[in-house]
Amino acid sequence: MHIAHVNLARGYRGGERQTELLVRSLATQDVRQSLIVRHGSPLAERLADVDVELRPCSPNLLAAFRATRGCDVVHSHEGRGVYAAWLRSLTSGTPYIVTRRVNNPIGAGRLTRNVYRRAAWVAAVAQDIANIVAEYDADIRSCVVHSSSSGLVVDPTAVRAIQRTFAGKWLVGNVAALDNAQKGQEYIIEVARQLHSSHPDIHFVLVGGGPDEQILREHASGLNNLSFTGFVDNVGDYLAAFDLFVLPSNREGIGGILLDAMDQSLPVIATRVGGLPEIVKDNDNGLLIDAGSAEQLQAAILRLYTDRDLGARLGARGHEFARDCTAAAMAGRYLSLYTDALDR
Repeated sequence: MHIAHVNLARGYRGGERQTELLVRSLATQDVRQSLIVRHGSPLAERLADVDVELRPCSPNLLAAFRATRGCDVVHSHEGRGVYAAWLRSLTSGTPYIVTRRVNNPIGAGRLTRNVYRRAAWVAAVAQDIANIVAEYDADIRSCVVHSSSSGLVVDPTAVRAIQRTFAGKWLVGNVAALDNAQKGQEYIIEVARQLHSSHPDIHFVLVGGGPDEQILREHASGLNNLSFTGFVDNVGDYLAAFDLFVLPSNREGIGGILLDAMDQSLPVIATRVGGLPEIVKDNDNGLLIDAGSAEQLQAAILRLYTDRDLGARLGARGHEFARDCTAAAMAGRYLSLYTDALDR
């Protein structure tokens, strides 16, 4: 079986992390893989050690379409690749799978509707997204394939170094692209400002880079209880050093980073948006708050700061949940979809 993965993203975010995990897991199976990416893609660099044929191209429809030649199934991992897969299907009869990671409305145009209808499967990473697909068009064959935890490597020496940097602090961490409209880091900064004097031992750490970094840094001006790390490769070390993980997103598909935080037995706080409630069960393996509420975020943080036993219980339950969300399980689910697409 020859699978062509299409991911034309410019950067490396959650969708690219999941693409990498899938490719790595399938590389252990009897599957030939090609990866169609834009020139200079960080995803291609990260998969340089894997037995996958790299097919870099320009990020346009015709270039991506040409790069899908000679495969049995095309798997599109982001929006632009969907149309290249559709065109390959029209010209060669090649079936294609679409992974949909966002809970945005699908375009209303006739072309987009035909593209999604023709797909062998539309795999939604959360039931919330699958519901949106079904409401859009009941004739689309959709299913849910949850994201995987990343199995992040943790270096104890690096963890201790991070903890020494913030010695004596109770660390509240966030790992996400600095894209405030989606990820809501402004609420973390607002809480940090509110707790600056009353709880000086609580320190907030924002891990990641993105288009809003400068704006958010300006918003946090004057705060010595909040740090920006920029983009880092050792996310696992930071998660292991944190005492609490928060994800106050305004919108989210599945928030796979929550699985990585849970894998480190961290208590988590997340918003009731998208597929996040499918991961975080309120008062079971984490706490849920409403989106856009710095007040609720602050109250939840202080609740776990005060009740460390509750945090430990939530973290342990989260670890149990994340244990079953593996790349191997995700790859097995996609293998069954590829096989079904070929059979049909």
